[in-house]
Formats: sequence, structure tokens, C-alpha cells
Amino acid sequence: MTPEQNAMLNAPLDPKHVKKPSGNFGPKGDYLEGWHVINELNRVFGFDGWSYHIGLTQDALAKDDTKDQWQAAYTCICTLTVGDVTRQDVGFGSGFAKGVGDAIEGATKEAATDALKRAARTFGNIFGLALYDKTRVNVQAPAELMPDAEWAKLTQLVQATRSNIPALLKALKISLPNDNLQLLPAADYPRAVAALETKLARMAQEVTNNKAKEAA
Repeated sequence: MTPEQNAMLNAPLDPKHVKKPSGNFGPKGDYLEGWHVINELNRVFGFDGWSYHIGLTQDALAKDDTKDQWQAAYTCICTLTVGDVTRQDVGFGSGFAKGVGDAIEGATKEAATDALKRAARTFGNIFGLALYDKTRVNVQAPAELMPDAEWAKLTQLVQATRSNIPALLKALKISLPNDNLQLLPAADYPRAVAALETKLARMAQEVTNNKAKEAA
């Protein structure tokens, strides 16, 4: 995994992606939609960086004459592969419809999606792992980043003080992916500016002192 990928995998789950259960069917607790999990797999690993294989087993298929509908139940085993890493998990799906084909379609699609989501969760919080922790400590909105104007000011200060960004972040005890200052949370911006302005003032004072010595 690249540092950028590790940073994304270590990030908390944004609560805006979490859905609540509804109705008598489907998830019984908070969940992530299947399309979102696939979108996150593409975002983190790339469109050609992952693949998956499914195996379906029919658990039940019967017609309920009292309701004039077919009921189908399937189990799916999903094998998710990312590079040299392989994860596997199982999902379940049920389908109810007047047509047998529609019932099977609903059950198989639900089972496949459930299995893929369960396999993906093993890669971290952003894939839904955070939802299995009752404390929800890793379900939190991402930190607000600096506005462009503040980023421009910070860049000017870094250049003016000829600061080494990794050294600056280490001194401030701030960890950023690849030491990318653009990812600095807005909450840490005042500390970074204060440190650089202090350094700039010290540099200016040194110049003044040197000129005074030369004049003497």
C-alpha cells in the first residue's frame, strides 16, 4: 500500500455515508450502501487495483400460496483481492416476488452485495468496520481543511522562513500523509502560522543584530 492509501484506510468513517435501516426487510442496523463501498474501493485502490469473485448457494426456494408469491434465499461467499491481499466473507440475501425469477434475482443480488461489503470491511473503518464498534469512536466527520487564502499565507511563510516542512510538522506534532501541508486541518492552522511568524521575527532580528555589529 502507498502512504496515500494507508492514510485513506486509517481515516474514520464519515457519518454522512451511514444509512439507517427502514422497513421489515434489509439491514437491521446502520449500514453502508453497496454502491458506496464499490466507489470507495475504486477511490482507494484504483479501478484496476481490486477484483472479487462470488460463489452462490441456494438455501431455499418455495412458493407461498397464501400470499401468491415466491420466496428465495441465497448465501454468497465473496473473495475480495487487492494486490497480494485476499479477504473472504459470507453474505445472505432473500427475495420475495410473484415471479420466481424476480425472487431469485432479488435474493442473489442482496447476497452478493452483502458478501462484498462484509469482505471490504476488513480493510478498515471507511468500508464499514467502524459500525461494528458500539462506541462509534471511528465514525466522525473529516477535519475541515484550510481555505485557499490561508493556504497561500502559510506557503508564503514557509518560503520566507526557508522552513523544512517535515521538520515543521514534527515540531508541531502534526502527522500528515506524505507531509502534505495542504492537508493541514483548519484547527492546526493557527499553531503553524504562529510558529512560522515567530521564526520569521527571529530571523529579522538576527539580520538587524548583524547589521548593528557591522556598523559598530
